[in-house]
Amino acid sequence: MLDNSLKEQLKAIFANLKSEYQFDIYASQDHESYSELVELLEDVVASSPKFSLKINEGNYIAFNLLKNGEETGVVFRGIPNGHEFTSLLLAVLNSDGKGKNQPDEFIRKRVESLKGKINLTTYVSLTCTNCPDVVQALNLMAIINPDITHEMVDGAIYKEEVESLKIQAVPAVYADGELLHVGRGEFGTLLTKLEEKYGVVEKETTDSEIRRFDVLVVGGGPAGASAAIYSARKGLNVAVLAQTVGGQVKETTGIENMISVPQTTGEKLTVDLRKHMEEYPISILEHRIVEKVEVDGNEKIVHVKGGERFATGALIIATGANWKKLNVPGEADHIGKGVAFCVHCDGPFYKDKHVAVIGGGNSGIEAAIDLAAICSKVTVFEFLDELKADKVLQEKVASLPNVELFLSSQTMEVLGDGNKVSGLKVKDRKTEEERVVDVDGVFIQIGLAPNSSVFKGVVNVNRFGEIETDSHCRTNVPGIYAAGDVTTVPYKQIIISMGEGAKAALTAFDDRIRGVLS
Repeated sequence: MLDNSLKEQLKAIFANLKSEYQFDIYASQDHESYSELVELLEDVVASSPKFSLKINEGNYIAFNLLKNGEETGVVFRGIPNGHEFTSLLLAVLNSDGKGKNQPDEFIRKRVESLKGKINLTTYVSLTCTNCPDVVQALNLMAIINPDITHEMVDGAIYKEEVESLKIQAVPAVYADGELLHVGRGEFGTLLTKLEEKYGVVEKETTDSEIRRFDVLVVGGGPAGASAAIYSARKGLNVAVLAQTVGGQVKETTGIENMISVPQTTGEKLTVDLRKHMEEYPISILEHRIVEKVEVDGNEKIVHVKGGERFATGALIIATGANWKKLNVPGEADHIGKGVAFCVHCDGPFYKDKHVAVIGGGNSGIEAAIDLAAICSKVTVFEFLDELKADKVLQEKVASLPNVELFLSSQTMEVLGDGNKVSGLKVKDRKTEEERVVDVDGVFIQIGLAPNSSVFKGVVNVNRFGEIETDSHCRTNVPGIYAAGDVTTVPYKQIIISMGEGAKAALTAFDDRIRGVLS
């Protein structure tokens, strides 16, 4: 099943395993996917003498990962091909104490402190680019905490189950039968949701020691990585606090406007950002959620979820942005049930159906083009009187027979019964006429909202929530700088964010040598 090149790579990946691992299969030989699953796992087993395979009779397609004969808490119900093949490999490496995704001691303790027995199930699509992050994060939590189990379920194999739960977006995470999370999610976000749902075992603790750095960068996307690298090159002690390295970039499939790099992907760029930062003595502290920032003279104290505290003279905010929502009636009720944001993850759920795309910028028109290959019909609604997308995209979408465009259109309401979307109420901004358009799904592509809420009240923001900066990335507070999509800088582009991150770092260094910072 696996080609020879990949088989050789697996031998290298698993060459230094310490423990014995068994893939415990439960499957019916009559199942159409039986041979595919067995063949895949036999190829993996052949890559290391530390592996073994046991086949048990079952009524479905699934396997457990055992370490030295004991359950790891990791279960795959389906065949981890496509993007989930990496999840399988990491599950083994993580169980062996390996893998670059291993959290540091502070985050491990938070996972270990989760209360009670927790049974997690994640429904995925093998074409989903966001699903592996969620699966790998929850697998890792199960490996760290013996009271947690996590099961990945391939929705394509278990269609009836998906339909009975009315799942229309992936990844969809259930905790003991209750929906916990839908869509893109990072380790820190998922951990916080589990803490809120199950609580934590309280331990006697004293206030955590404040860790001090010359420069503290909040955010691990292009702006944050650039700021950290430029600061480290000045010989400063630098830390990056981030939910995940890459940030919003990880959701971008194709990148073709990075000058000198004709084509790359968000996933590869994320790997490159981390690799570049690791060339320097930068403390990369992932899975952190900043809860509060205090200014005490020249000192900035950053409080992180879980009790950590950090102090710095130079704080660089590079927290980026997330997808904007419409904030109309019915939208929140149908997120994951007909309202979606990721075409690549959720588009397959709408095969041969009629969907709407809200937004006529590059992301909206790109979404319409992608969906046109899957859906019977795509209707695009743009609020303005003209499309904002690049000319080449407008020409492409105009050539597609199953795509229709409506300008000057304001979405007023998402209609549905709470389980699925049935239509949109749309107003013509010129005539003020309202009408209902029957659709099966809605993809919202109206731009980004800055991740600045925790900094409001500390630094000035504009009415859009963007942090106000001068031409050198300074905010109104001495020693606090901001860069990238979270700021007022025009044009939210990766290459601009990188430049702004570098500028913020150089400005902070200049302020330091001029005595502005202590």
